[in-house]
Order: sequence, then structure tokens, then C-alpha cells
Amino acid sequence: MAEEEKEEIKSFKDLGLCDELEEACDSLGWKTPTKIQVEAIPHALEVKDLIGLAQTGSGKTGAFALPILHALLECHGKQGYKSAPAFFALVLSPTRELAIQIVEQFEALGSGISLKCAVLVGGVDLIQQQIAIGKRPHIIVGTPGRLVDHLTNTKGFSLRMLKYLVLDEADRLLNEDFEKALDDILNVIPRDRHTYLFSATMTKKVKKLQRACLRNPVKIEAASKYSTVDTLKQQYRFIPAKYKDVHLWFSLEHVMQLVFYPLFFGILIYGPFPLVVK
Repeated sequence: MAEEEKEEIKSFKDLGLCDELEEACDSLGWKTPTKIQVEAIPHALEVKDLIGLAQTGSGKTGAFALPILHALLECHGKQGYKSAPAFFALVLSPTRELAIQIVEQFEALGSGISLKCAVLVGGVDLIQQQIAIGKRPHIIVGTPGRLVDHLTNTKGFSLRMLKYLVLDEADRLLNEDFEKALDDILNVIPRDRHTYLFSATMTKKVKKLQRACLRNPVKIEAASKYSTVDTLKQQYRFIPAKYKDVHLWFSLEHVMQLVFYPLFFGILIYGPFPLVVK
């Protein structure tokens, strides 16, 4: 019976999301929810903690972003995001590239509803990030080390009112590089919060974190171990370690010759809109 109900879900409206978010999904071209979204969002809307095992490219960012935005909007009804509390949700990522991608999806989903986000990652000027924090964003996305820097050094910045915590790529967050920073963060955020833990695999460390910071979580497994989505194109080559850099450079040079050089010379010859060769 449960499987039949899941098969009937054909839109984000069917998942129970509010009209504003359904419209945002439609504007992004998200017509049908992915498997992880179908499995996770209804439980999240019931205010349950989640453990989601999902493949790369499976739509897991939407699986946690949409319930958070729904909760943020629902809490404040018709008043909308402009009156919503600052620092409502925190998403932790192991890399700044992933953090930036997550922020971009939040901003795209919240573009029509006055959502404010801030990304706190290394390699960016601290003052610039402090200015972003001063605007009191609803969503913070960051890497553990840089977030601890701001919690320690940015005056007036506190996560004591945090309602949602997301650990994305949790299996990577739990290595030794992030262990101390992650412990410091967990010690200063409220215990009375909702927590989503997403990982590609369920390692022993992930199980340990599950016991430490989730309350009766619902476990959702939308992928088999170490698998990736069918639409992701992958190749691998066995190369001696001493030749890896040379081979990588050769591969990049080949891509440049096939794609970027023709485009560059097309712009020189035809102007900013190069001829499209069919």
C-alpha cells in the first residue's frame, strides 16, 4: 500500500509543500520529485529527524532545502520571510564548492519569497562574510572550520536560536580534519532542534554521529552502496601515481582543443555570438 501511494506522487504539491515552493520548483524546471525527495520530504514535514543515504546527483539538496523553507514560511504565515527569524537553519558541507552549490539552490528556491542566505567558507575575505552575517540571513551554509572562526570572532553572531541543522556529505565531514570543529559547533547549537544527516554511505562514524545528535530519526535509503545515478557519466583509468599529473594535464588540454579553442576563435571572428555549427 505504501508503495502504491509513493507511485501516485507526481508533483511537489503531492508531497505537501506550500504553493510558493511548488511554484519555485516549477520555475526551476523541477517537474517531478526525485526518489530521495519523495521519501524524505513527507517525513521532514512531519518534523522528524532524517538520515538520508543518497547518490551524487540524486536531488538530495532539494530533499532538505524544501522542508526547511516550508517550515520557515509556515511559521510566519502570510507575513512571509521578511519577518522570519535570522539563523533559522545551518547546513554544513565538507568543501566550499559544495557549500556554494547548496547556497545557490536555496537562493533559487527562495528567490520569490525574500529569502536571505550567507555562505561561510575559506578562501573568502572574513570582513565580507561578517557583513553578510550582519544582514541576519535565514540560512547559513558553510564549512566547519570557517563557521567556528565566525562563532569565535564575529561579534553578535550566535546560533542559539537555530531550528535546523543539516550535515551534508556526513561521511566526509567526520574525518579527522573536521572532528574538532564539528564538536565545537555541536556544543554551541541548541539540542532542541531538527537534524538532517545526508551521506552517500553509512559508515561506522556516521552511525556514531547518528547516536550523538539525532532523535528517533527516520532512515531513508534511496541508493545502493557506492552507487551513482544513471545520468552521471563516469570513467576511470589506472595510471601510475607518478604519471597522474601529466595525464590530467593532457586530458584538460584535449578538452580545451575540442571545446574552448573553437569557441574562443569563433568569438574573435564572429563577435560575442559565435556561429553555431550543426
